[in-house]
Amino acid sequence: MFGLFDRSDAPPAEKSGKAPSVFAALDIGATKIACFIVKTEQTVVGPRPRVIGVAHQPSRGIRAGKVTDMDAASRAVKGAIEHAERMAKTALTEVILVTTAGAPASSRVQIEAPLSQAREVSDRDLRRALSAGLQEFFQPGRVMLHAIPVSWRVDDHRGVKDPRGMYGRELGLDLHVITAAADPLRNLATCIERCHIGVAGVVATPYASGLAVLTPDEMSLGALVVDMGANATSVGVFSEDGLVHVDSLPLGGAHVTTDIARGLSTPPGAAERIKALYGCALDSPDDDRVMIEAPPVAGETGATMSQHPRAMLNSIIRPRLEEIFELARDRLRAADMDAVSGRRMVLTGGACQLPGTAELASRVFGKQARLGRPETLNGLGDLVSGPAFSACAGAILRESQGAAEAINGAPSFAAAPGLPHAGGERGPRAVLRWFAESF
Repeated sequence: MFGLFDRSDAPPAEKSGKAPSVFAALDIGATKIACFIVKTEQTVVGPRPRVIGVAHQPSRGIRAGKVTDMDAASRAVKGAIEHAERMAKTALTEVILVTTAGAPASSRVQIEAPLSQAREVSDRDLRRALSAGLQEFFQPGRVMLHAIPVSWRVDDHRGVKDPRGMYGRELGLDLHVITAAADPLRNLATCIERCHIGVAGVVATPYASGLAVLTPDEMSLGALVVDMGANATSVGVFSEDGLVHVDSLPLGGAHVTTDIARGLSTPPGAAERIKALYGCALDSPDDDRVMIEAPPVAGETGATMSQHPRAMLNSIIRPRLEEIFELARDRLRAADMDAVSGRRMVLTGGACQLPGTAELASRVFGKQARLGRPETLNGLGDLVSGPAFSACAGAILRESQGAAEAINGAPSFAAAPGLPHAGGERGPRAVLRWFAESF
């Protein structure tokens, strides 16, 4: 909400709060790397982003959000960026990284900032409160990705969205901070920098996905976003037009594929194909009659194609998906976020597209579930407008609309606290972008 602290070293003139005319988002996952390049165009209703370049290709050298082969990962990243640049006919200097690397997680910071006397709250008081809270926040081995003011308090008046102009003796703030493990992010950033591209910022996947797939009513009344990737499933809780909680699980669609490969004794590639063509999260009356052929594992001399009823395939898929949803549900309840997330949930990500997944999630969570796609971004073709590309589209929307956060720029890995440049000429800049954009 507040473009208060800028973590880069660009001159102030380059940080006016306006989105650049051309910018890009890069989503690095375990199975695919996607790059969107966008140009901001002026329309009769104001500036709107339009996609002018897209690319996606298989990921290499990355597993479960961690770099396992730096050279292979760098080549895959470079290939995706270059394909998008050729389509957009422009060269990039920096990208916004979208990822679940480092297991993004939420923390709440309660800030109390007594005023010197009973008087009107000013912008300076807000900056002082945010500065105090962010400077004191520190988690060893983790970096701050997002700092989102949830609500303010002036004396006994709670739930205040804009405290400026109110009179009181004490100012309070409820701040939502999202952090991630530093080392996995550092390695991903190195892969990008090897392509001679800078990292303009890092966005947690569930945050970006929620911005792309939620309707205004869902974001206001409360909704749960579940982004299902290959090796990780991340969740985001939105309420009162903002993100209030994120979490992630080290389980995803690749684990379903591995279960199928083991259960049917077939290669992983064949298991992925069988899952996509025949898999379902729910039972159907003819499952016992429909037979599926599975090729043998390499090395089985004289082995032929084996046949299995579709009921067997679905009996492998369903328990793993139930496990993922039950773990996510239990962690939401442990964080007291189940009620806050309301009665709606939206599934997105590449692994949610299996038939019956939304219905199964609805049963486990006890919420109304639907599949979410990035439908509010102009210029997306059919091949890149599915749930697998929601996070990349959401990062574009976040950048074009202005990030509703207290810090800007990419996280620094050189200093442990979330504000590495807190002091001297690189200290907090008196820029409250959120106020200018929202009021």
